Amino acid sequence: MMNLCVRYTKDTDDAKLVLNTGFLKVFKNIEKYDSQKAVLYTWIRTIVVNSCLDHIKSKQNSIVVNELQESEILHADAEVNTKVNITEILHLIRKLPPSTQAVFNLYIIDGYSHKEIAAMLQISEGTSKWHLSEARKNLKTQLLRENISE
Repeated sequence: MMNLCVRYTKDTDDAKLVLNTGFLKVFKNIEKYDSQKAVLYTWIRTIVVNSCLDHIKSKQNSIVVNELQESEILHADAEVNTKVNITEILHLIRKLPPSTQAVFNLYIIDGYSHKEIAAMLQISEGTSKWHLSEARKNLKTQLLRENISE
């Protein structure tokens, strides 16, 4: 679960805070767990993801978000992908703005749809697509910069 929190936060201290908050919610609500609806791990993971999103929202209260209806999909060259390890990619993802990072994690890593992300973050589907596009552009730029500097 710590790895999950690390993906959504800017540093390890925030990740620990979010993880602790998530587990506190789990312990306070354990009587609400229904094994007929979900496996315990899935139930806990959902609570922890929601704690991550709550943390991001609390940090984003004053940021205005631009909405775009369509997003441009960008891909880094295959040769760049092979030269960067997972730790470096995680480091680059953590540099993204919080909302953009959250959308990227939810869509790419956790497999949520833009409709689901929009509901979770209380944004439009277009905004979710825009954040994903921005994340891809930013990561591509960073990957290319890393590749050039080697």
